[in-house]
Amino acid sequence: MASDRQTIVIYPPAGDGGRRVRAGPHFLGMAYTLLDVVEFLRLAGMEDADDGWLRQSPRVEWRGGGPDTWTAARGLHD
Repeated sequence: MASDRQTIVIYPPAGDGGRRVRAGPHFLGMAYTLLDVVEFLRLAGMEDADDGWLRQSPRVEWRGGGPDTWTAARGLHD
């Protein structure tokens, strides 16, 4: 499903720390760790994806924090 040319978007963490993962127009799942993202990409046909690739690939767009951010940002009054 995921082609080698699609942008992979990892959205900001939700309140429970889960991050939505999308490859092109396809929603792949809710990830709670970097290894979840790797598994979603492998299941989508990107067998060579690993945590190192996710950390440095220009095709991966991390929104709301990078690959080490798995908790929701807190507001000023939280």
